[in-house]
This record gives sequence, structure tokens and C-alpha cells, in this order.
Amino acid sequence: MKYYIIAGEASGDLHGANLVKALKKEDLNAEFRAWGGDLIQAEGATLIKHYRDLAFMGFLEVIKNLKTILNNIAFCKKDIKEYQPDALIFIDYPGFNLRIAKWAKKENINTKIFYYISPQIWAWHTSRVHQIKKNIDKMFVILPFEKAFYKKYNYEVEFVGHPLLDAIENFNTNKSQNDFFIKNNIDQNKKIIALLPGSRKQEISKLLPLMIASSQYFPDYQYIIAGAPAMPLSFYENFIKLPNIKIIHNQTYALLQNAHAALVTSGTATLETALFGVPEVVCYKGSSISYQIAKRLVDIKYISLVNLIADREIIKELIQDEYNLENIKIHLTKVLDEKNRTTIIENYNNLKKQLGEKGASQNTATSIYKYLT
Repeated sequence: MKYYIIAGEASGDLHGANLVKALKKEDLNAEFRAWGGDLIQAEGATLIKHYRDLAFMGFLEVIKNLKTILNNIAFCKKDIKEYQPDALIFIDYPGFNLRIAKWAKKENINTKIFYYISPQIWAWHTSRVHQIKKNIDKMFVILPFEKAFYKKYNYEVEFVGHPLLDAIENFNTNKSQNDFFIKNNIDQNKKIIALLPGSRKQEISKLLPLMIASSQYFPDYQYIIAGAPAMPLSFYENFIKLPNIKIIHNQTYALLQNAHAALVTSGTATLETALFGVPEVVCYKGSSISYQIAKRLVDIKYISLVNLIADREIIKELIQDEYNLENIKIHLTKVLDEKNRTTIIENYNNLKKQLGEKGASQNTATSIYKYLT
């Protein structure tokens, strides 16, 4: 069968790649065409558009790039029509994917429509649930509270567990910690503070300078930046003015496996950091206008997945004006304290239990294939 997958961000590329791998086990004749990145392409999918050309963050940024976004939507519709897939699979990325879903259902494209990893409509824009009910044949959710959310709207979804559990377990099984230090010429006697400033140019530009500046308060630690796969080294070099800052590319999991603490941009990376057992401080800063708009629209208590799933603050979030050098110093000092670290890691262990069983990608692939056949 023919599968058309649309993932618009780095995390979607990871989950899409694992889903492709799982679908190939179910369907020996599977063909894949995808919007994603290097990982999904490495699994054998024909890559149509790379996510680095798709990710625009914030309301103003979307408006500035509206022509590009509309051109991408038009191209996508044409490409789907020509490919005629048996299954259209969306991975998060709601602004784009929900438009395509609506079009596909209206045009009566002869394909089944699946959504793997629900848009976070429980945070804002809950009216989209009606659009999802109308246009999505089957929704797979990865957060434990999402099933109950959709049930309120009389829409049955399938909770498959969180795909990061598999991705991280596979990594831990296959990788040696010593290789990381040797390969990257890293001092094994100095503890690491990992910097995860995001995968988009806009967020990296806003967040990384202060992350780096905080190193002056922690001279006994080595700071290492997790370079986003699609971002060139030259881009990061614009921010690195201090000699004690190192950057490594395409090795985020290896970095987290060996980190003592981390400064992390809000997003999937906050949960990845927690699942590696690394105490963290969450950082977020958008443009002033985008933030003020979001503040009025978003109905959630926290911005990090860790706190959202736990339904309480177990890691500190520094948002907008709170994201400053003094606060980074205060809260990074706290997570480096051994007593606080022990509490955080205990909370992380409870969080893992909430995420359910492993096997999200395979559960989803099995369900998709069963639905199609």
C-alpha cells in the first residue's frame, strides 16, 4: 500500500521515521512519500519537503511567511492527488495538516485519513475538535489525558503510549557512553550542562545568547549545545563568544545521556530531557506581540510537557520576561543541588509510569494497517 506522511518539525520527523519502520513490518509492500526530514528519509520514504523549510513559529512569523505557506499547501494538494495514497497520515503540525485534512475529505480523495500525535487543541482552539471529528478517520493520541479530552466531545481516539519511550530505550540499548566523550573530545572529569535551544532559527536566536551567558556563573561545568540537525554550524557560531562553549550536531540523545543538568526550550525536548533523568530548567521567549496574543488564547497552566502531564510544577518554567540571566542562575543552581535533584528524578520516574506502555509506533502501525485491510 501507499502511505503519504506529513511531519513539519524535527520531533515529527523522529516519530514519522519510527512509524515508517513499524509499518514496513506490517505491510511488506509499503511505499512511502513524506514531508519530514533526514530520519524519515533514511527509513526509505521519498522526501518531498524538508521540515526546515516549513517551521514558522509565532503569529507574526506565520504572517510574514504566508505566501510560502500557501504555496506549500497548494503543492501538497497537487502532490497527494498525483500520488493517490491509500493512507494519508498527519503527525502533529496542525496549522498545515488540518487544512489538508479538510481539503482531502471535501474533495473526496479516495484515501483513509489518520492523525498520529494529536494537535494540542486541549491547550487552545478547542473548536478544532469538531473539524477533527469530521475530517479524521482515526486519531492516535500519545498523552494520557488526551483520551478523556476527546471523550468529552463524543469522539473515540486510541491512546497508543508515548513514542519517546521507545526511541529513548532503543538509543540507550545501542549506544556506549564512552564513545560520546571520545568522539567529541569532551572532558570526562567535568560535568555537563546541556543547552537545548530548539530547532528553529527564531527560537534559537532568542534563547541561546542568555543560555550561553549563564556559563559565567558555573565555571566548574562544561556547557555543550545540542545543534539541531537542519541548522548549520555557522549559524551557532554567531552566538558563541566564550571559549568554554562546545557544540555538537545530531547527538542530542547522547548529550542528554551524559548531561548533569540542562536548559531546555519548551517543546518535546522537555519530555526527552526528563525521560533521560536530567534535571532541567525550561526556557521560552517569543516576540512580544506573539506572546501577548498567545497568552489570551491559550488555556493551560504550564508550557512544558513534563508539567502538563504531571499536572503540577515539577520543573521550573522561565517564560518571557521571567527568562533572564538572574533567574537562570537561581534556578539552575537549584537543580544542581543534590537534594533537589533527587526529588526531580523521583518525579520523573512517576511521570514515566503515567505515559503508559512502550510500543507506540508499532501499536499505531498495527492499528493503521488493520483499519486499511
